[in-house]
Amino acid sequence: MSAPAGTTSPPDPTTGVRPVERAVRTYLDHLVVERGVAANTLSSYRRDLRRYLGWLAEQGIEDLAGIDEPVVTGFLVRLREGDGEHPPLSSTSAARTVVAVRGFHRFAVADGLVGHDPAAGVRPPQPAKRLPKALPLSDVEAILEAAGSPGTVLALRDRALLEVLYGTGARISEAVGLDVDDLDVDPATGQGTVLLRGKGGKQRLVPVGSYALEAVDAYLVRGRSELAAAGSSGSTGGRAGALFLNARGGRLSRQSAWTVLTRAAERAGITREVSPHTLRHSFATHLLDGGADVRVVQELLGHASVTTTQVYTLVTVDNLREVFATAHPRAR
Repeated sequence: MSAPAGTTSPPDPTTGVRPVERAVRTYLDHLVVERGVAANTLSSYRRDLRRYLGWLAEQGIEDLAGIDEPVVTGFLVRLREGDGEHPPLSSTSAARTVVAVRGFHRFAVADGLVGHDPAAGVRPPQPAKRLPKALPLSDVEAILEAAGSPGTVLALRDRALLEVLYGTGARISEAVGLDVDDLDVDPATGQGTVLLRGKGGKQRLVPVGSYALEAVDAYLVRGRSELAAAGSSGSTGGRAGALFLNARGGRLSRQSAWTVLTRAAERAGITREVSPHTLRHSFATHLLDGGADVRVVQELLGHASVTTTQVYTLVTVDNLREVFATAHPRAR
């Protein structure tokens, strides 16, 4: 894929630098001076564009005018296939490199270095959709049982925290942001709801199951008052204070809540990596496995679009396939 005749310019006789190399240097200077990009970002762009320049040199292209869309597309193919010096790149890594190339060509047009953008029609490859990792119910129950050191007020708090995370599908920031008054229990029915404050200040009411309600009640009756007493009489005291408190009577932080979960998982003997979002994924997947409508799960999770929630349906389809393959006499 060599450049058409008459579309290249010789290197600068005084510096030996090809015009396309000079354009890349100008773009990198622009990123530093005018865009103020971070050092790591600049390093990535420099590495990606150096590889692009190597591809152009291989095609015999010295000047921006010699680059057309097939040249850029060929570079993307090379990224995915690899060569003698570079292993094949994943779709994510190849997409990052193509983004750098597209940014360079947009700049070249905007700066008047060339009259056309050969990369405008080249789309970065879409990364493979990563399915959320849900825990089996037995693992979730083991983690909940292993919350906190037995017989301590922190054990009561930790169990309540993890029950709320799994029982409502709350994000970790939403859970630690709860105040006592955000929990509402109907004394006549014993049913409860919790007010969660999600991304962008959006609020949603989510039902709370009996296990979470019992754990929170035990914590409020026997644990929270002791933790609150360890702090001042400021914002953490009274009925309107933070629901989950740390050992000093302040609001529990996201980092501390994360530690609560990871330690419980370790005590439960769970070897795979577990995060607060794992419980959120498990909440959604278990609901869908139980027959819940995807739009109901969307509302419970606080997703703006049902498309975001539908990734969980892929998990349940995989589960259905597995059950079918092992249970149906003519599945194989």
